[in-house]
Amino acid sequence: MRLPVPTPRSIRDFYAFEAHVKAARARRGLDMIPEWYKFPVFYFSNAHAVYGPDDVIPYPRHTVCLDYELEVAALIGKQGMDIPAEDAESYIAGYTIMNDWSARDIQREEMKVGLGPAKSKDFATSLGPWIVTPDELEDRRSGKGYDLQMVARRNSLEISRGNWDTLYYSFAEMIARASQDVMLYPGDVIGSGTVGTGCILELGPENVGGWLQPGDVVELEIERLGVLRNVIGEPRKKREELV
Repeated sequence: MRLPVPTPRSIRDFYAFEAHVKAARARRGLDMIPEWYKFPVFYFSNAHAVYGPDDVIPYPRHTVCLDYELEVAALIGKQGMDIPAEDAESYIAGYTIMNDWSARDIQREEMKVGLGPAKSKDFATSLGPWIVTPDELEDRRSGKGYDLQMVARRNSLEISRGNWDTLYYSFAEMIARASQDVMLYPGDVIGSGTVGTGCILELGPENVGGWLQPGDVVELEIERLGVLRNVIGEPRKKREELV
């Protein structure tokens, strides 16, 4: 199956589910930070390392703590800058499932520097299996999102369950923030961040059979958006091993 967004122009991944933020910080012995409630924050992911449904995700050589992240993503459908939140939904062409693969050991070291995640995230992002237009979800609108269940399975075993309507920041608020002083273009991707319980970091590897391993099958399912399935492959060979 092909990528629903073959060549994203950019990927901004937000941090919009409060339950995930609280739980992930608590796992590290950290309290919630007041600044998180002032505005939605995001980082840029690698738009040139995007995988589709049923693609094999090469296991990064630089990690032993590979994780998935269960997210929703919005695809920008028209150009705009300084978009007011009250108008922002009209800029959404549709929604899809997003898996923000993460190397947690690398992320842990990077975050100490204070600049945010980089190498711990830029090796793979999965999108798919298709794009669903907002009108197809309107009857399930709830809170700042939609009353749609979000589930993650590892080797057919459910380990995560959340709901889209638990967003603290709506996609309209995310788009308003992302477009401040810069132009958004058709093909830009806006990720929600991880839903509550939506990753191994939050659940604890000791509670779910450890970090992801080569051969694991990860399925992310969101009602009406389908199932995004990927298999973890073997680590890429080093350059000297290819000679």
